[in-house]
Amino acid sequence: MFLSLGVTQEKECKISSKAQRVNEEIQARQVRVIDENGEQVGVISLREALELAYSRDLDLVEVAPNAEPPVCRILNAGKFFYERTKKEREARKAQKTVEVKEIRLSPKIGGHDIDYKLKDARRFLLSGAKVKVRVRFRGREASHPELGLDMLRKVSELLNDVSAVEQTPQVDGRSLLMVLTPAKKS
Repeated sequence: MFLSLGVTQEKECKISSKAQRVNEEIQARQVRVIDENGEQVGVISLREALELAYSRDLDLVEVAPNAEPPVCRILNAGKFFYERTKKEREARKAQKTVEVKEIRLSPKIGGHDIDYKLKDARRFLLSGAKVKVRVRFRGREASHPELGLDMLRKVSELLNDVSAVEQTPQVDGRSLLMVLTPAKKS
Protein backbone atom coordinates (compact mmCIF):
# COMPACT_ATOMS: atom_id res chain seq x y z
CA MET A 1 0.00 0.00 0.00
CA PHE A 2 2.72 2.47 1.00
CA LEU A 3 4.82 1.41 -2.00
CA SER A 4 2.06 2.07 -4.53
CA LEU A 5 1.47 5.52 -3.00
CA GLY A 6 5.10 6.40 -3.64
CA VAL A 7 4.80 5.35 -7.29
CA THR A 8 1.81 7.62 -7.90
CA GLN A 9 3.61 10.54 -6.30
CA GLU A 10 6.59 9.91 -8.58
CA LYS A 11 4.34 10.00 -11.67
CA GLU A 12 2.79 13.28 -10.54
CA CYS A 13 6.22 14.90 -10.26
CA LYS A 14 6.83 14.44 -13.99
CA ILE A 15 4.98 17.51 -15.18
CA SER A 16 6.43 17.82 -18.64
CA SER A 17 7.75 15.32 -21.15
CA LYS A 18 11.11 17.11 -21.41
CA ALA A 19 13.02 16.86 -18.15
CA GLN A 20 15.35 19.71 -17.28
CA ARG A 21 17.88 19.87 -14.49
CA VAL A 22 17.11 22.22 -11.61
CA ASN A 23 19.45 23.59 -8.88
CA GLU A 24 21.69 20.80 -7.51
CA GLU A 25 20.87 18.48 -10.43
CA ILE A 26 22.99 20.65 -12.77
CA GLN A 27 26.34 18.97 -13.34
CA ALA A 28 28.44 21.56 -15.18
CA ARG A 29 31.25 23.42 -13.39
CA GLN A 30 30.60 26.72 -15.13
CA VAL A 31 27.32 28.00 -16.55
CA ARG A 32 26.12 30.98 -18.55
CA VAL A 33 23.47 32.64 -16.39
CA ILE A 34 20.44 34.66 -17.46
CA ASP A 35 18.57 36.40 -14.64
CA GLU A 36 14.81 36.67 -14.09
CA ASN A 37 14.61 39.83 -16.25
CA GLY A 38 16.21 38.09 -19.26
CA GLU A 39 19.56 39.90 -18.93
CA GLN A 40 22.84 37.99 -19.16
CA VAL A 41 24.83 37.81 -15.96
CA GLY A 42 27.72 36.06 -17.70
CA VAL A 43 29.70 32.85 -17.33
CA ILE A 44 30.16 32.05 -13.64
CA SER A 45 30.75 28.96 -11.53
CA LEU A 46 27.79 26.76 -10.68
CA ARG A 47 28.16 27.49 -6.96
CA GLU A 48 27.98 31.27 -7.55
CA ALA A 49 24.95 30.84 -9.82
CA LEU A 50 23.13 28.75 -7.20
CA GLU A 51 23.91 31.32 -4.50
CA LEU A 52 22.63 34.10 -6.75
CA ALA A 53 19.39 32.19 -7.41
CA TYR A 54 18.87 31.30 -3.73
CA SER A 55 19.50 34.90 -2.65
CA ARG A 56 16.55 35.94 -4.86
CA ASP A 57 14.34 33.03 -3.61
CA LEU A 58 14.29 31.52 -7.11
CA ASP A 59 15.62 28.41 -8.83
CA LEU A 60 18.42 27.81 -11.32
CA VAL A 61 17.06 25.89 -14.34
CA GLU A 62 19.27 24.47 -17.11
CA VAL A 63 17.58 25.54 -20.36
CA ALA A 64 20.29 24.67 -22.91
CA PRO A 65 22.33 21.70 -21.60
CA ASN A 66 24.16 21.11 -24.92
CA ALA A 67 25.59 24.64 -25.15
CA GLU A 68 29.19 25.29 -24.15
CA PRO A 69 28.97 26.29 -21.28
CA PRO A 70 25.37 25.20 -20.49
CA VAL A 71 22.83 28.05 -20.28
CA CYS A 72 20.86 28.39 -17.04
CA ARG A 73 18.06 30.77 -16.13
CA ILE A 74 17.15 32.12 -12.73
CA LEU A 75 13.39 31.76 -12.37
CA ASN A 76 10.55 30.17 -10.43
CA ALA A 77 10.84 26.54 -11.56
CA GLY A 78 7.29 25.54 -10.60
CA LYS A 79 5.77 28.39 -12.59
CA PHE A 80 8.12 27.71 -15.55
CA PHE A 81 7.21 24.00 -15.75
CA TYR A 82 3.49 24.73 -15.30
CA GLU A 83 3.46 27.26 -18.15
CA ARG A 84 5.45 24.94 -20.41
CA THR A 85 3.02 22.05 -19.81
CA LYS A 86 0.14 24.39 -20.49
CA LYS A 87 1.70 25.39 -23.85
CA GLU A 88 2.32 21.72 -24.74
CA ARG A 89 -1.30 20.87 -23.93
CA GLU A 90 -2.53 23.72 -26.14
CA ALA A 91 -0.24 22.55 -28.96
CA ARG A 92 -1.67 19.03 -28.70
CA LYS A 93 -5.21 20.42 -28.88
CA ALA A 94 -4.31 22.39 -32.01
CA GLN A 95 -2.97 19.31 -33.80
CA LYS A 96 -5.34 17.78 -36.31
CA THR A 97 -5.46 14.00 -36.23
CA VAL A 98 -6.19 12.38 -39.57
CA GLU A 99 -8.47 9.40 -39.32
CA VAL A 100 -7.71 6.40 -41.53
CA LYS A 101 -10.62 4.21 -42.64
CA GLU A 102 -10.30 0.97 -44.57
CA ILE A 103 -12.47 -0.75 -47.15
CA ARG A 104 -11.80 -4.35 -48.08
CA LEU A 105 -12.49 -5.84 -51.47
CA SER A 106 -11.85 -9.19 -53.10
CA PRO A 107 -11.16 -9.98 -56.75
CA LYS A 108 -14.53 -11.77 -57.08
CA ILE A 109 -16.67 -8.95 -55.61
CA GLY A 110 -19.93 -8.14 -57.40
CA GLY A 111 -20.71 -4.83 -59.09
CA HIS A 112 -23.38 -3.78 -56.56
CA ASP A 113 -21.05 -4.60 -53.66
CA ILE A 114 -18.30 -2.40 -55.17
CA ASP A 115 -20.79 0.47 -55.54
CA TYR A 116 -21.82 0.10 -51.92
CA LYS A 117 -18.19 0.07 -50.69
CA LEU A 118 -17.33 3.07 -52.90
CA LYS A 119 -20.26 4.99 -51.44
CA ASP A 120 -18.76 4.42 -47.97
CA ALA A 121 -15.28 5.41 -49.20
CA ARG A 122 -16.68 8.61 -50.76
CA ARG A 123 -18.41 9.48 -47.45
CA PHE A 124 -15.15 8.89 -45.53
CA LEU A 125 -13.15 11.05 -47.95
CA LEU A 126 -15.68 13.88 -47.83
CA SER A 127 -15.52 13.85 -44.02
CA GLY A 128 -11.72 14.36 -44.26
CA ALA A 129 -10.48 10.84 -43.47
CA LYS A 130 -7.89 8.94 -45.47
CA VAL A 131 -9.06 5.64 -46.94
CA LYS A 132 -7.06 2.42 -47.27
CA VAL A 133 -8.39 0.26 -50.08
CA ARG A 134 -7.33 -3.35 -49.61
CA VAL A 135 -7.89 -6.17 -52.10
CA ARG A 136 -7.50 -9.47 -50.23
CA PHE A 137 -6.49 -12.59 -52.11
CA ARG A 138 -7.57 -16.03 -50.91
CA GLY A 139 -6.12 -19.31 -52.09
CA ARG A 140 -5.21 -19.35 -55.79
CA GLU A 141 -6.40 -15.75 -56.27
CA ALA A 142 -2.91 -14.65 -55.16
CA SER A 143 -1.46 -16.00 -58.42
CA HIS A 144 -3.41 -13.30 -60.34
CA PRO A 145 -2.48 -9.95 -58.75
CA GLU A 146 -3.34 -8.13 -62.00
CA LEU A 147 -7.04 -8.60 -61.14
CA GLY A 148 -6.49 -6.71 -57.89
CA LEU A 149 -4.47 -3.98 -59.65
CA ASP A 150 -7.26 -3.50 -62.19
CA MET A 151 -9.79 -3.23 -59.37
CA LEU A 152 -7.69 -0.63 -57.50
CA ARG A 153 -7.25 1.41 -60.71
CA LYS A 154 -11.00 1.33 -61.21
CA VAL A 155 -11.60 2.46 -57.61
CA SER A 156 -9.14 5.35 -57.94
CA GLU A 157 -10.77 6.46 -61.21
CA LEU A 158 -14.27 6.36 -59.70
CA LEU A 159 -13.14 8.36 -56.64
CA ASN A 160 -10.75 10.79 -58.39
CA ASP A 161 -13.22 13.69 -58.00
CA VAL A 162 -12.99 13.54 -54.17
CA SER A 163 -9.57 11.94 -53.66
CA ALA A 164 -5.95 11.69 -54.70
CA VAL A 165 -3.75 8.60 -54.53
CA GLU A 166 -1.30 9.00 -51.66
CA GLN A 167 0.22 5.53 -51.88
CA THR A 168 0.14 3.58 -55.10
CA PRO A 169 -0.93 -0.10 -54.93
CA GLN A 170 1.64 -2.20 -53.12
CA VAL A 171 1.74 -5.84 -52.10
CA ASP A 172 1.11 -6.29 -48.37
CA GLY A 173 1.23 -9.99 -47.53
CA ARG A 174 -1.67 -11.72 -49.32
CA SER A 175 -3.28 -8.41 -50.31
CA LEU A 176 -2.80 -5.27 -52.37
CA LEU A 177 -3.04 -1.97 -50.55
CA MET A 178 -3.64 1.56 -51.85
CA VAL A 179 -4.13 4.73 -49.75
CA LEU A 180 -6.40 7.55 -50.89
CA THR A 181 -6.33 10.99 -49.34
CA PRO A 182 -9.06 13.65 -49.57
CA ALA A 183 -8.64 15.96 -52.58
CA LYS A 184 -7.68 19.59 -51.96
CA LYS A 185 -10.72 21.88 -52.03
CA SER A 186 -10.42 24.53 -54.69
